Amino acid sequence: MTRSFDWVAHHGATRPDGIAQVDLATDRTFTWAQMEDRTSRLAAALENDFGIGPEDRVAVLAQNNSNFFEVQFACWKLGAIFVPVNWRLTLSELTFIASDCTPTVLVHDHSFSDTARQLVAATDIAHRINWDGDDEGAANYEDAIAAADPGAYTANDNTHDTVLTVMYTSGTTGTPKGAMITQGMTLYNAINCTEFFGLRQSMVNLAFLPLFHTGGLNVFANPAFHFGGTNLILHTFDPAECLRLMTDPDVGITHLLGVPANFLFMSQVPEFANASFPTIEACGVGGSPTPVPLIETWAAKGLPLQQAFGMTETSPVVLALKPEDCEVKIGSAGLPVMHNEVRIVGEDGEDVPVGEKGELWVRGPNVTPGYWNRPEATAEAITDGWLHTGDAAQEDEDGFYYIVDRWKDMYISGGENVYPAEIESVIYQLPQIGEVSVIGVPDEKWVEVGRAIVVVKDGESIDEATIVNHCRQHLARFKVPQSVVFIDEIPHNATGKVLKRVLRETHGA
Repeated sequence: MTRSFDWVAHHGATRPDGIAQVDLATDRTFTWAQMEDRTSRLAAALENDFGIGPEDRVAVLAQNNSNFFEVQFACWKLGAIFVPVNWRLTLSELTFIASDCTPTVLVHDHSFSDTARQLVAATDIAHRINWDGDDEGAANYEDAIAAADPGAYTANDNTHDTVLTVMYTSGTTGTPKGAMITQGMTLYNAINCTEFFGLRQSMVNLAFLPLFHTGGLNVFANPAFHFGGTNLILHTFDPAECLRLMTDPDVGITHLLGVPANFLFMSQVPEFANASFPTIEACGVGGSPTPVPLIETWAAKGLPLQQAFGMTETSPVVLALKPEDCEVKIGSAGLPVMHNEVRIVGEDGEDVPVGEKGELWVRGPNVTPGYWNRPEATAEAITDGWLHTGDAAQEDEDGFYYIVDRWKDMYISGGENVYPAEIESVIYQLPQIGEVSVIGVPDEKWVEVGRAIVVVKDGESIDEATIVNHCRQHLARFKVPQSVVFIDEIPHNATGKVLKRVLRETHGA
């Protein structure tokens, strides 16, 4: 029996022979009937062999793989909570996340077996499942599926308010926050994408962004599953291979999303000069502002990059450009999606006039109900249902929105959000540091990278290499500052807050 909001069960019944997903790294193809069978078996194994029930957490630490979505939908069947984890994080960062959401099971691939063992030893995770074969101390993923009865699980009657995913995003206080993502948020994101990107059952999406990221998971992979389309899953991003797939009419890709760096690297592949894209209908770009020359380069090839704006907390799409507006409104993040309200608010909490800058706020069924175990952070981020995005924006006379600056101090490096407070707290571990402030500075490859502005304590000495190496030991690579500037005094305002605007003006070039 098909239970409430079970997408895979529905498509397994209505289009059993359609192709649900293709794992390009392993050359495995799964029909909807096969995906329904495997996710049902996995749900039965999780419930009966590992004790997973409604609201229990199942974490995944792995590179992109079709198994990723099997775990997600098995959790959905049980009403359990799927927690995709950023494999770029250090063990200490992963330990914090695992201690916060307390998963019962950690599913991982072989490349992260050592990390998984250490993570289990450092936390209360009861079980490991390795999906790449034999691993002492871990259950075998395929064996668990093969041994399970697909009808022997207790299906959960989900509602639109059921929390089915917790996705961690770095916090301005220096520790990650788990954004709760509901069934309804995931549904409305699929619907919201339809108008601007033309999603439908016959779509073929290329998923190459990391699936622990909301862009990889929810644009356009989960919407493709909702509509009964097909997902082609790449293990990791490779510019030449992505370009080859996009240009091959036999592959038939219709949709994809990347960050600006992806499209920059693909444009530098020699084959790009003669490339054409006969089957692609929508090519989204987000994660950070897209340079105008890059937009023009792809438009000249007949493929408009449709800029969009979204957040983990908004499931994610908030704003998007239609293809016909990509060259007319260069630099715009687009118009609001249908099931979603936006406003631009000044420091006084009131809406600003058209053309003026303020903080973008969002409200709608696509917005998170809050952060896991963080009621204070939830109350700070949401006012009367309005999510404070932390991004400065302005609206033009035609109703198009532009993300013009970071309302807070976060910067984006290679499509990943980076929060200076987290880096600063690590640098402060060094006893020689008197004061430190981290800012984002322009970078040709990654759009922005970190720069640490440091005041050394009187009588102490330290060099750039020592600071950078310390960060490498405690932070994911994309968070490590690429440069250090030593100054005598960091500027503050009258209340003692660091004047990062001044730091950017004087040290941000």
